[in-house]
Amino acid sequence: MNLLSGWWIPVHDGDPRALALFKRHYSYRKRTSGNPRGNTLFIGPGEKLVLLTQDCRALFAWQHSTIERLAREKQEGVRCSVFRNEGPVLSSELIREACVWAWQRWPGQRLYTYVNDRKIKSVNPGYCFKMADWQYCDRNKDGRLSVLEKLP
Repeated sequence: MNLLSGWWIPVHDGDPRALALFKRHYSYRKRTSGNPRGNTLFIGPGEKLVLLTQDCRALFAWQHSTIERLAREKQEGVRCSVFRNEGPVLSSELIREACVWAWQRWPGQRLYTYVNDRKIKSVNPGYCFKMADWQYCDRNKDGRLSVLEKLP
């Protein structure tokens, strides 16, 4: 796949268009402490890849495991930290292409994400990931979130 002809374009963490989409994601929580200029960075520390569709209607962000997070979460690989699609393109198609971007940056790595089953309106939480050939593999440490993965 030629990434230049696909749906996604890479942007910086803190891109105002990406941040606007992130603020509409169910995992968004407004921070009350920290940066007095506002919360513009939203992915967190470490290696990351933030993708935005050309029409700015979908957001996908990857974050590579850090030693601290790996020890805390017991998950290894590259995590989808946020995906939001408000556009006309099928979510599964966007996810498949985002995987290509991730594997180009981190070859051969396991990809994974968390899904909060209670905050998803679907009767099949994570359905768009499953349609992109991801598999349910586990629950998170406290049992509240499903863990889905895609192996290389």
